[in-house]
Amino acid sequence: MQSATEEHKPVLDKDARRLLLQFGDMLLVERGLSKHTVSAYESDIKLFGLYLQNTTATLKKADRSDVMAFLGSRVESGGSARSAARMLSALRRFYGFLLRERFISDDPTVLIDAPTIGRPLPSTLSETEVRKLLKAPVVSTDIGLRDRAMLELLYACGLRVTELVTLQVDQVNLNQGVVRVWGKGNKERLVPMGEAASDWVARYTKNSRDNLVKGVSSTLFLSLRGREMTRQSFWHRIKVYGSVAGINAHLSPHTLRHAFATHLVNNDADLRVVQLLLGHSDLSTTQIYTHVARERLKYLHSLHHPRG
Repeated sequence: MQSATEEHKPVLDKDARRLLLQFGDMLLVERGLSKHTVSAYESDIKLFGLYLQNTTATLKKADRSDVMAFLGSRVESGGSARSAARMLSALRRFYGFLLRERFISDDPTVLIDAPTIGRPLPSTLSETEVRKLLKAPVVSTDIGLRDRAMLELLYACGLRVTELVTLQVDQVNLNQGVVRVWGKGNKERLVPMGEAASDWVARYTKNSRDNLVKGVSSTLFLSLRGREMTRQSFWHRIKVYGSVAGINAHLSPHTLRHAFATHLVNNDADLRVVQLLLGHSDLSTTQIYTHVARERLKYLHSLHHPRG
């Protein structure tokens, strides 16, 4: 029996659900986006569809004023300009799809400018902090050795956390010292591992992986249950090791990806090489790390210069 809350929970009508399902399928099949990204798009569009239920419009009959009012309501209720920009981006994709499929004849988002937002600098770690974090796991245990190998590989290759936890055994070539990564949009890239990461991954596969595997699995890094780790589980592990290492900065798996890129730029790596290693489709995305490097220089100058 449903509770009163469940009975009155707002839902999209049948036509809106059908359009959203078709849109999601298109993003998965044609655009090759991850399920996580598609889910985020669908969530934003669903919010707009639910908002329209209090108006005379529908998803197919919404106009520019409906979109503007929706975005305004989100900001008024405490949403950020960045959140509004993300929602507008989702709606642009959605209505571009409806227009292409001839469900609509006019795109209500076409004349709407995205909110102006400053791009925040990604949180990162110093090289000293990275070394402390890498040394935090107790490598005399199977889980500790696995975590050390994962942290080393994450930092050495700048992987996204999803790329790391889904890594298969045959994607890692220890003889050549490279990892074959399938990134966003199912794009493949080869990333060098470096000696340290190669050594720790080799130690893990030789000494601990067989103790964790249950049955047959091709996943490289396994949980205690012998399964693929979740992103959330690895995020928790990093938080624990950050505490052990005495690191007070905000930590997530992405922090090590940012550290990877920032330290390469700080040591004069070519920006286009960093772009290829990170798997960025656009150089402008990678250029944020030049700003991080400049901010670091400003900080060091103010800290050590007598006139800083």
